[in-house]
Amino acid sequence: MDDAVNMGLHFILQHLDKSGTYVRLLFVDFSSAFNTIIPTLLQTKLTQLSVPSSICQWITSFLTDRLQLVKLGKFTSNSHMTSTGAPQGCVLSPLLFSLYTNDCTSTDPSVKLLKFADDTTVIGLIQDSDESAYRQEVEQLAAWCNLNNLKLNTLEMIVDFRGTPLHSPPLTIMNSTVPTVESFRFLGTTISQDLKWDTHIDSIVKKAQQSLYFLRQLRKFNLLQELLTHFYSAVIESVLCTSL
Repeated sequence: MDDAVNMGLHFILQHLDKSGTYVRLLFVDFSSAFNTIIPTLLQTKLTQLSVPSSICQWITSFLTDRLQLVKLGKFTSNSHMTSTGAPQGCVLSPLLFSLYTNDCTSTDPSVKLLKFADDTTVIGLIQDSDESAYRQEVEQLAAWCNLNNLKLNTLEMIVDFRGTPLHSPPLTIMNSTVPTVESFRFLGTTISQDLKWDTHIDSIVKKAQQSLYFLRQLRKFNLLQELLTHFYSAVIESVLCTSL
């Protein structure tokens, strides 16, 4: 996860070192991503990736004709058979979704597609205010999603640490204007449009302080030092070391 963040920041900072540049980031969230996988389409994609036919057939069989029901207390709903999507919580689901979206790529070197499971970010490296390639790639992404049974939820952020005033027209997808934000939490790291880390640091400190309260409460119960250390390492230190 940190590798994906580092790679994205590398693309951005390397591009912004040049004059007359800025970056547009499109953060893509797929609605019910794992639930939208079409098994027969996935099988075709796996075959194109040279996955053995026996494994393709096994995966297709695993995903089709699955019985689902809901249980709440003593009540149980009627069962429903489904042949779309991958089970939530299944260790295979993120991998299958990554393979399902493997053919979603950028055709222009000035536009990078950064994917991590069901999180996708379109990085438009804009030079001299020419956004044509970026906008075309976004249109192609929307068209690809249409063909592959995926629904887009999007937010956009324009990045330029020089603070240059930008008068770029809004981005539209399927006749809907994409909302813009000044900061976004990307794979656990808060990225701001000025590329400063104040917002990210404040977020980490606040989360760590909340966990410190629970550590103090545990000390009142005279827990062993070893258990307190484990709690600190798992709950507090892990937060402080995020995206170092």
